[in-house]
Amino acid sequence: MAFEITGKIIDILPVNQVSDKFRKREFIVEKKESGGAAVFVDYIKFQLIQDKCDLINESFLNEEVKIWFNLKGNKWERDGKINYFTNLDAWKIEKISSSGGDQNVTLHTPLEDIPPDNDELSDLPF
Repeated sequence: MAFEITGKIIDILPVNQVSDKFRKREFIVEKKESGGAAVFVDYIKFQLIQDKCDLINESFLNEEVKIWFNLKGNKWERDGKINYFTNLDAWKIEKISSSGGDQNVTLHTPLEDIPPDNDELSDLPF
């Protein structure tokens, strides 16, 4: 089952090469929710595994994002002691573009991509 959440990325850890065949990268998301006059803040740790480690880089730091993830649970036993782990495995991360006034985007179209004013196809009906 897939879940999604929005929040602000406040920390990105380096890629951790756990073994020859397994690597992971963790990052922390700050999630704020309002409840009346109070604001509740949660700090949620996600992980990216294997090729998904490349989904994030330092340009995501302090950005509002939407994250799609799976909830995973593991059991680990050693010396007769059992431990249980829960992981939030992110599989897609998307920056949320704010509607603020700071985003003045100028599009530059290369000259070779601009169609000529008159060409042999200009009389086609479509």
